[in-house]
Amino acid sequence: MLDLELLRSFVSVVEAGGFTRAGARVHRTQSTVSQQIKRLEEDVGQLLLHRDGKDVRPTEAGERLLSYARRLLSLAEEARDVLRQPDSEGAIRLGIPEDFAAYRLTRLLGAFSRSHPGLRLDVRADQSKHLARDLERGELDLALYKREAGGRDAIAVWPERVHWVTSKSHPVDINVSSVPLIGFPLGCIYRAGAIHALESAGRAWHTAYTSSNLAGIQAAVAAGMGLSILSEMSIQSEHRVLTAKEGFAPINKTELALMASPDASPATLRLADRLAEFCDTVQTKAA
Repeated sequence: MLDLELLRSFVSVVEAGGFTRAGARVHRTQSTVSQQIKRLEEDVGQLLLHRDGKDVRPTEAGERLLSYARRLLSLAEEARDVLRQPDSEGAIRLGIPEDFAAYRLTRLLGAFSRSHPGLRLDVRADQSKHLARDLERGELDLALYKREAGGRDAIAVWPERVHWVTSKSHPVDINVSSVPLIGFPLGCIYRAGAIHALESAGRAWHTAYTSSNLAGIQAAVAAGMGLSILSEMSIQSEHRVLTAKEGFAPINKTELALMASPDASPATLRLADRLAEFCDTVQTKAA
């Protein structure tokens, strides 16, 4: 384990450019700081500083350690500040799908934060497969993610309406020998559904555009680079929904699931209630 006091002295020496000035910053003598740097170098088994008289500069190994040292010290300060707050409600680690991050959910989360000033929200937008994995690992407290329909053990589930879309201004020829496909990277439930639907219909396909960002996929569809499948809330005015008569029926085998960790805190469950109300409203308007 790296000693935070040694890391603090190391960062101070680099930022101050010398042992004497660093000692003044960390309230240590020059010799004490020098000894701390020597201990740190022994711990990591690397020379961390080039010493040139009174001036010092980090070695290549020192440069690599510097960013980690700053992050570790920052995280330690954050943990101390949270624990020092007498009215702290702790933190909630929430995972949400990309298309919800870009929708009105941010307003809900902002309102929830304002009503719980002692609570820290840590929100991450990611692919559903990653959110499900991290919730299972205990790295998330609450997750809203897409999955195949029929799953169990959720706080609430909502069936998804997912459609094939093309560009309204530059539509793709749907009778091409190989369908150009736009989607998220491998592992996305929409991508898997699109490929399964095409192959079940005996249609050849190829990847035309891949992006881990929803906005990138929306823009690629609008530009006419290929076809994609999107949830109703992600379809834009520049898109045209393809129909079953055109050979592209909606894909309704996915659902949105709200899941919490087994030891979810009361604050986490309150947020889950708010999210459930929001999703109910969205589904009602879409119906």
